[in-house]
Amino acid sequence: MRPLLRTLAASSLALLIATSSALAQNISTPPSGDNQKASVSQWIGLVKVTIDYSSPDVHSPTGEDRTGHIWGELVPYGMHDLGFNDCKSCPWRAGANENTAFAVSHDVTIEGQPLAAGRYGLHMVAGKDEWTVIFTKRADAWGSYFYEPSDEALRVTVKPSACEYHEWLTYEFTDRQPAQATVALRWEKLQVPFTIKVPDATALYAAKIQDEMHSGKAFDWWNLDAAAQFWLQHKLGAKQAVAWAEKAVAQPGVGNENFQTLSTLAMAHMAAGDEAAATRTIDRAMASGGLTATAMHGFARQLQGIGRPKDAMRVFETNAKRFNGQWPTGFGLARGYDGLGETAKAIAAAKKALPSAPDEPNRRNIEAFITRLEKKASGK
Repeated sequence: MRPLLRTLAASSLALLIATSSALAQNISTPPSGDNQKASVSQWIGLVKVTIDYSSPDVHSPTGEDRTGHIWGELVPYGMHDLGFNDCKSCPWRAGANENTAFAVSHDVTIEGQPLAAGRYGLHMVAGKDEWTVIFTKRADAWGSYFYEPSDEALRVTVKPSACEYHEWLTYEFTDRQPAQATVALRWEKLQVPFTIKVPDATALYAAKIQDEMHSGKAFDWWNLDAAAQFWLQHKLGAKQAVAWAEKAVAQPGVGNENFQTLSTLAMAHMAAGDEAAATRTIDRAMASGGLTATAMHGFARQLQGIGRPKDAMRVFETNAKRFNGQWPTGFGLARGYDGLGETAKAIAAAKKALPSAPDEPNRRNIEAFITRLEKKASGK
């Protein structure tokens, strides 16, 4: 073979070998130690938290019961030598096999310390009375063998506690609130909890709503009304609430003038300090079609809730005239008088409304209302 041809043949063989090596992938075989992969996710408002981990069990792959030998033995206390990659002082991988990975969609705090949105390796340093939870910037390493202190994004200290027996290592969200959640590693008879908080959940919702009001969702009066109500509820600015509420009522091709949209617009006018517009809009709302006694009663209660007892009484009175005898118009008058401090009238109206209660819970509610006012009237 001529030299040039020999050179080309050798180059082609080398390229084929390199390409084959580059394309090689692991086939799907059972996980090491039969430690099955698991994942748990939890939303905290708009924030999504996910933990991906491999889950060992208390009984070893050979069936040995390791109860009482997990903590401080199988999982050593403190930083320890893993015997690989010269990692002489490394944390526990907080699971089995590959990194346990912690992902969060937005910035949060962990035990009061800030952690930016992202995906992290989750490691722990076990202790008899205190544990350290470590978040590293390498989420896809193999266990803790490649741990480097310089990769740490955050470390916090937490307290372990006893829990019911768990055969398999598990991550569970043990407490869930609108702006925070607690997640705990649970294995054998021990749990290690840490708390995740969203610094300003309202601001996240506000930003999301503002984005959505520039999308197709803004072509729906219901969404415009809901956006205005959110702005009012959280006192985010009356001007914007009025703008969305006006669109919900009257924007061509989108708006719908009904009791809901008009009552929201009235509330927005009140928040903006435009009393004349608020009065006109309340009148429009009470004259609108498709109205029910229950809806008017609810609006009046809203007005009471924001410290507008006179406006509320006007709605209660109109409700009683328009839907004479229907539930809950009579009890609404009692509520209205109570809001104005006219206790005797409130008691009389409540007693008159008692026979119209539609069910036992409402009857008991009226009776409790009367009892409270009578005690107030007697000075007890």
